[in-house]
Amino acid sequence: MITVLEDMRNGVREDGIRRAGEIVRQGGLVAFPTETVYGLGADALDAGASAKIYQAKGRPSDNPLIVHIADWEAIERITEDRPAQARLLADMFWPGPLTMILKKSAAVPYATTGGLDTVAVRMPDHPIALALIRAGGGYIAAPSANTSGRPSPTTAQHVAEDMDGVIDMIIDGGPVSIGLESTIVDLTEETPMILRPGYISQEMLRDVIGSVKMDRGLISEDSSVRPKAPGMKYRHYAPRAPLFIVEGDRQRVQEKINALTAAENKKGRMPGVIATDETSGSYAHAIVESIGSRADERSIARHLYAILREFDRREVSVIYSESFETPQMGPAIMNRLMKAAGHQVIYA
Repeated sequence: MITVLEDMRNGVREDGIRRAGEIVRQGGLVAFPTETVYGLGADALDAGASAKIYQAKGRPSDNPLIVHIADWEAIERITEDRPAQARLLADMFWPGPLTMILKKSAAVPYATTGGLDTVAVRMPDHPIALALIRAGGGYIAAPSANTSGRPSPTTAQHVAEDMDGVIDMIIDGGPVSIGLESTIVDLTEETPMILRPGYISQEMLRDVIGSVKMDRGLISEDSSVRPKAPGMKYRHYAPRAPLFIVEGDRQRVQEKINALTAAENKKGRMPGVIATDETSGSYAHAIVESIGSRADERSIARHLYAILREFDRREVSVIYSESFETPQMGPAIMNRLMKAAGHQVIYA
């Protein structure tokens, strides 16, 4: 099977959206852009279609899918209980990179929720995504459009690397604007809990609904402490080469990485280094990729997955990365980087 590539980089094409919507209605798979990453979409209310997503990705069956909607009213069909907090958050952050966990209705099959009695819901902030959701029936289940465990796709080319010939259509909407998956907040808890950090920070949520806690499994340095969200217990975002995060004072980090890359060179191997605009000129003995400026945390988030894929293409032997503690998205960036590294940290 050859995947159809629909180019919408210059705007939403109604004919292409109609064809993509028909594919979804017939139980097929369509990859599409959102503001976070590219999603792999299917009819969320069709158990067979959701099963195709798991098969295409090689995704564990207990890892729930997020249901994407285009209008607030759509939430009523797929949820049993909608606390006041849900409407407050939707009014502030939807459309946008926030996913809410709510009690599911009977309309949502367990194949979509990974066997759970809750459903993850979000409204993406992207014109192509919203148009496709409406054309596809109003409810599209969509994890990231990559092979499970690989870096998430932030361009249509990334999707094609993993999914060409496996799914029915890829809609090319150009590079995404954020580059990290949405924040997930569980509203079925007595105190709302963040199950996955993202662009919407804990402080931003607290400003709207008051007390919000962070799942301890996300912030523990002990990799044996499992996060509550089923999907977060799996290794994600991983490049093919081993990845190590080097932490400490900036100068000591640079010295440590240079020593490590020199040692790789002596073994006849070429390592990779993830640096920033401010530090990329400080490294030798390696293929160096700048993730962006520390003054622009969105650039760091936007480039992370693309850089991991670029190192795959360059076939480096090992990757050493600086750590990135930034004001708003720091927890999300480091969460993804730590999972990609399998919690392998070197202290300088």
